[in-house]
Amino acid sequence: MGSVDASATKATRIHLFSFSTPAMRAFHLSWLAFFVCFFAWFSLAPLMPVIKQEFGLSKVQIANINIAAVGITVLVRLLVGPLADKYGPRRTYVALLALGALPVAGISLAHSYESFLICRLLIGGVGASFVITQYHTSVMFAPNVVGTANATSAGWGNSGGGVTQSVMPWVLAGVLGLGVAQSLGWRLSMLLPALMMLIVAALYWKLTQDCPQGNYRDLRAQGIEISGKKGGWQVFKAAMKNYRVWMLFITYGACFGVELFVHNVAASYYVDRYKLSLQAAGMAAGSFGLLALFARAVGGILSDRFARLRGLDARARLLFALMLGEGLGLLWFSKTNTATAAVVAMITFGLFTHMACGATYALVPFIDRKSLGGVAGIVGAGGNVGAVAAGFLLKAVGNVQTCFAVLGLTVLGASACAVAVRFSLAHKASEQELYEAAIRERELLTTRMGQPLTTV
Repeated sequence: MGSVDASATKATRIHLFSFSTPAMRAFHLSWLAFFVCFFAWFSLAPLMPVIKQEFGLSKVQIANINIAAVGITVLVRLLVGPLADKYGPRRTYVALLALGALPVAGISLAHSYESFLICRLLIGGVGASFVITQYHTSVMFAPNVVGTANATSAGWGNSGGGVTQSVMPWVLAGVLGLGVAQSLGWRLSMLLPALMMLIVAALYWKLTQDCPQGNYRDLRAQGIEISGKKGGWQVFKAAMKNYRVWMLFITYGACFGVELFVHNVAASYYVDRYKLSLQAAGMAAGSFGLLALFARAVGGILSDRFARLRGLDARARLLFALMLGEGLGLLWFSKTNTATAAVVAMITFGLFTHMACGATYALVPFIDRKSLGGVAGIVGAGGNVGAVAAGFLLKAVGNVQTCFAVLGLTVLGASACAVAVRFSLAHKASEQELYEAAIRERELLTTRMGQPLTTV
């Protein structure tokens, strides 16, 4: 059986406005798929004040719904990493989009707390889209730009969680404007994200491929393995044995877990605490998610730049600093007494939160290249474990404001895990060699073709 070294054909530049290469098609389709999945995942959050009134939900029931929304994602994220290694990110993503659209549309049929809770639980599975996005960009881009590629695709995809906070209240308002009753209006509104998922699934199948050389299925039929990876549970087991994976599992729980928690509670928090309208609360909550449009990318870009100047360890030190900023910002947010101050504080800690998420996954491709799917899946699951823990914390303390204060202290403690990530001299030497090879290839392409203005 032959073997192909994928690193030799990975993209060394991000041609941002190009759609002509496999790498850039994977980049744009992966962030778009992630965007519509997050749009669908959190499309119910800004509508919860309406749904709460219809079903007469208690605080405990709402907390259970929030936990369900992120709980099953832990399991699905653990599954899709090895599945992407075995079947390829293209087939795995299309399956997730198509199957995920079913509960998104199906929740419109819920007429009780129990049926709503089950559908909300199933919808949480689409949150695993993040892992496939990060996997796909990791196998397409070289070490000199992979941090930027990962963080940018994740950031643009993550912004779907912010866009839906702002858009869905207006979608509902538009449906109600047609004379539809409110109990039917929110149900019809949920058909929009389901349709978006199916459209993107078709585009992903038609326009992308698994890696620079082609699709895993075709390559393996020819007896070729990409970098010797066999896929499946071997990579998952190897990833589980690496302590660095679990350090990033914790850090990602402390940054992305907080992000998910904010998406679930922010709109209702602004309505309950500051008495904002549904539309105004949606705009305020949406500002947090929209930071992902650039803040995640900034975290990845900074990680790439720091690594170029100070080596691989600088990526971990950057993550530590960003988490400190996040923790302090959360403590500030928990002390605000006006809506304006709350939005300012939320944007501040949100910047650090999104950048920390980007910096985490700028580290992921360097943990264990042969177990990338397992590493990406476990670390990604850490984000949802953090969100679930935050949901149980809210149930325990019974107050969102107090919960944010406790989360701030928790993030400060978890930041120590970032500096605990260390690499052997041999590992750093190997990664440096790959990095320098990518730089040489980039310079060679620049000499031959000139440097396009729309590259990173």
